[in-house]
Amino acid sequence: MATSDLLTTHGVAVLVCGDDGRKLGSGDTALELIGDAMGCQAEVVAVPVERVADEFFTLRSGVAGDVVQKFVNYRIRLVIVGDIASRVADSDALRDWVREANRGSQVWFVNDRAALEERLAPA
Repeated sequence: MATSDLLTTHGVAVLVCGDDGRKLGSGDTALELIGDAMGCQAEVVAVPVERVADEFFTLRSGVAGDVVQKFVNYRIRLVIVGDIASRVADSDALRDWVREANRGSQVWFVNDRAALEERLAPA
């Protein structure tokens, strides 16, 4: 069983997933995390990049779209936490998608927990 912590940052409940556990690599694993989040009334799920399947970062695989759609449907925000610089350097499409995602409010890519806390701070 994966370890996770429920934290409240700037009044937002965040389910912070541990490094262990199933990789986020399909709609099914997304639904597991969404279920965990709903069970503890979290608004945000923060997943370390180590727990994200490689296929997620290959946009043509469709995995990212499937995963993100599940989070959007359940109105739970997804945050991937960790360094993905080498991945975006290798893919213009991924770089563009990450940039657009970070402009929105549903899916974010941040380098660390401090960056997540900063993003959750009131404007």
